[in-house]
Amino acid sequence: MPILTARIGGGSLTCLDQSSSLVYPFPNNHSISLKKFCQRSFTTTAKLTTTTTTTTLVDDSSSFIRQSRMSADWKAARAYKDSGFIYQGRIEGFNGGGLLVRFFSLVGFLPFPQLSPSHSCQEPQKSIHEVAKGSTGSLISVKIIQADEENKKLIFSEKEAAWTKYSERVNVGDIFAGRVGSIEDYGAFIHLRLSDGIYHLTGLVHVSEISWDLVQDIRDVLNEGDDVRVKVIKVDRQRSRITLSIKQLEEDPLLETLDKVIPQDSSVGPDSSSTSISSNIEPLPGLAAIFEELLQEDGIDDVRVTRQGFEKRVVSQDLQLWLSNAPPTERKFTLLARAGRQVQEIQLTTLLNQEGIKKALQRVLERVP
Repeated sequence: MPILTARIGGGSLTCLDQSSSLVYPFPNNHSISLKKFCQRSFTTTAKLTTTTTTTTLVDDSSSFIRQSRMSADWKAARAYKDSGFIYQGRIEGFNGGGLLVRFFSLVGFLPFPQLSPSHSCQEPQKSIHEVAKGSTGSLISVKIIQADEENKKLIFSEKEAAWTKYSERVNVGDIFAGRVGSIEDYGAFIHLRLSDGIYHLTGLVHVSEISWDLVQDIRDVLNEGDDVRVKVIKVDRQRSRITLSIKQLEEDPLLETLDKVIPQDSSVGPDSSSTSISSNIEPLPGLAAIFEELLQEDGIDDVRVTRQGFEKRVVSQDLQLWLSNAPPTERKFTLLARAGRQVQEIQLTTLLNQEGIKKALQRVLERVP
């Protein structure tokens, strides 16, 4: 409480505070300073003669000080939001939707969805409310994402603070241990365990990146809390998003076809058949039209099926075309076609390089219904 001194003789009231100025700390030596409420003077002809009048003056001054302090704190909150600085606040309590976090004289709200995954992954057996109860009184690093003084809305995010602190440790091609969080129809959110052993960030594995097999329902493959390994395939730093893949850590079963499903010596096994005579192999449904269009492309002289085989599992019933990773050799380039269990090797005789073949195939697929 500031020290209030009434000087009646000179007809003025001075509001004094013996403590230092209010200082709002920011990283990198930035600060906001507010002098602690100053001289307030007025002229009066009345003398203070009763205790009641004195009490009223003190109460009015205290209210003025509190309002000035809160106004300054809202200004500081807006500065934190605009700058993106991280603030370390103390957790005052919680309610059904999130944590209550102290910001100087204000108390803001941190919704549970804005918590980093470190809490739930560290104590997976606890409910979010049990985690919140155990966090009361501790400090938490947050960013201010809304500072609306008029509507008294001060909203924090720990997720955004974690992104600023840890996202530079994540790059395309990195492989992480992860834990499955929430699962949606379009994909699964995976919490990433960084080098310090804590799950700071979350990425998304799209349904198409979960398995080489056809996935109808993600919940048939993954469950919340499962431990998985993931590969980072995209980092969008502007939108704070990480795209992950599980299947890219496994060898594509189609790429095993040439050596395992289709025997190199043209022998016939129980799960496969092959032949080196392309005229004896009927192209998969839809391939004939693609072959005709490929022959219309400049630089492609011949297209034929050279071998075929059968996989042990169905990846997709739809016709799929895959380009070989190997560059053309002696004007020969290999494509693979797959539908259901059946796989066919297609040989192109061409003057085009790998990129030229890819573009030609894209043009053909746009023309073929």
